[in-house]
Amino acid sequence: MNQKTSSKALEIMDLARLLIANGGYNGFSYADISKTLGVTNASIHYHFSAKADLVKAVVLQYRENGRETLARVLAENDDPVALLRMFVDHWQRCLREGPLPFCICVMLASEMALLPDYVADEVQGHFDDLSSWLTEVVTRGDNAGLLTLQATPLQEARILMTVVHGALISARAARNPDLYGEIVMPALERLLVKAPVTRH
Repeated sequence: MNQKTSSKALEIMDLARLLIANGGYNGFSYADISKTLGVTNASIHYHFSAKADLVKAVVLQYRENGRETLARVLAENDDPVALLRMFVDHWQRCLREGPLPFCICVMLASEMALLPDYVADEVQGHFDDLSSWLTEVVTRGDNAGLLTLQATPLQEARILMTVVHGALISARAARNPDLYGEIVMPALERLLVKAPVTRH
């Protein structure tokens, strides 16, 4: 890809992101992009010499945007419980409303063995980014006495992340967005400290 990302390259990346979300790495070709955008394959190859280069660029952009968003919400919100709810609610809304109904890295992870190493590394990097953020949130919640942990903050973060991603796959396979909440909410509620019941 050229060092300076042109508007056409960004347009190609935007479409590729949607195609990945819908069908994964092997679910699209340059022919799909050229047909939709009305450009030649040669034009796409000018910006991205190989499909793997395009997908890597898309994941890099996805990671960068994700890190910026996570850092911002962490700085703006000091309530760990609200942050955890925000995290799980985000994908519920996406499943229902779009425009991007599925995490592209979850989709790509299902094809990890088939991905070129330099693409797989970026996909793994996304999960590392997210795991680090969730670990920080869980640690804050634990220190504030707002969460009940049955494992280390890192383990709890990874458990929740895995449940969320598994729920995304299950909800999509079942074509039932409600299934996501049915799977995720019990996992989240397990972490939350319940207020003591006052008996009279």
